[in-house]
Amino acid sequence: MRREWKKRKGFNKFIEEVKKKNLFTVKDKLLLAVSGGVDSVVLCELCHQAGFDIVIAHCNFQLRGEESERDESFVRSLAEKYEVEVKVKRFDTEKFAQENRLSIQEAARKLRYDWFSELVNLSTNQLNNYLLTAHHADDNNETLLMNFFRGTGLHGLTGIPEKAGYIRRPLLNFTKKELLAFAKVNNLSYVEDSSNQSTKYTRNFFRNELLPAIAKVYPQVNENLINNISRIKEIERLYLLMFGDLKKQLCKVKGKEIHIPVKQLMGYKNRALIYEIISPYGFTEKQVDEVIKLSVSETGSYIVSPSKTYNIIRYRHWFIISPVSGEVSGNIVIEEGDTELLFSLGKLGIKVASNQRPAASNQAASLDLKDITFPLLLRRWKTGDYFYPLGMKKKRRLPGS
Repeated sequence: MRREWKKRKGFNKFIEEVKKKNLFTVKDKLLLAVSGGVDSVVLCELCHQAGFDIVIAHCNFQLRGEESERDESFVRSLAEKYEVEVKVKRFDTEKFAQENRLSIQEAARKLRYDWFSELVNLSTNQLNNYLLTAHHADDNNETLLMNFFRGTGLHGLTGIPEKAGYIRRPLLNFTKKELLAFAKVNNLSYVEDSSNQSTKYTRNFFRNELLPAIAKVYPQVNENLINNISRIKEIERLYLLMFGDLKKQLCKVKGKEIHIPVKQLMGYKNRALIYEIISPYGFTEKQVDEVIKLSVSETGSYIVSPSKTYNIIRYRHWFIISPVSGEVSGNIVIEEGDTELLFSLGKLGIKVASNQRPAASNQAASLDLKDITFPLLLRRWKTGDYFYPLGMKKKRRLPGS
């Protein structure tokens, strides 16, 4: 009787999590990422007991020789046991990593999720299609600590999300201990990945060495971290509500650009606020200091996102977040050495000529190079703009300004 209660306990918790968090329903077709380890085997059993419509997907990264072949064979037998479809993909992971200059872990992750995305998008015979992964509470704790020591914003301290696009993670409230207990009471067999013991992988160091060492001082460390993640998520929700109001006040949308008053933003003296404003455009937390320096720089000064897709330009009393592409940007940065730029009105050609008298033309502007400081800023005229016509000492306003 007690054994039956233990079986139902894990199952009931699973069903409660799925319903409470609205992860998926019996109408959905579910793609299960299955390695053959205890976590994914338990996920298969829970979904089977609940009567969900599942397909098993397995990645063979061909990194562990005979062990990789054993895992693939086991997963195929698992699909036979549950009488469901199995999809297997074999990857030359080492070659892909070398060609793309990635670590083995990064390469495996990219290959895995690119394939999963392809499978989900191709599956159109049901109303919805989700990928289920077997990430659990211990994985979540490790992710929190890795993010903390690597350096992260508030969101990085909320751990692994239960929902992310087409991905669902229904086991995040289960500890590894609970999964092992469920496997035991349900007589589930599974395979062990020998690489899980290798501390050359960052996550394994946290799992096998750091957390056990902390547990010697704080025995409840795993439970405490789980509770902390829950509290941080609630704090983030409040934080985002407040940030949403501030963002509406500060950020003025002008076409493809965002205009932010420098003095008002700097007046908050809050690095987190700056980060939340610039991060959607590819800027990093490390660039917050650059934005602060930009606030006291001259007009035309700017910084570029690491992806080189956006600039933050200091223009008079404003920060302007602007696409790098001149075809969509109202403010274009001209670097020394640029010879041609595309912008909304056409093409701008730039050339340096020495000892040459400027030719009079309404299609060209001649400027003395010694009076120019790069970078230059190309923009539309604004009210109050003026220039000094060639040969005249007095300035003239631009027509219509």
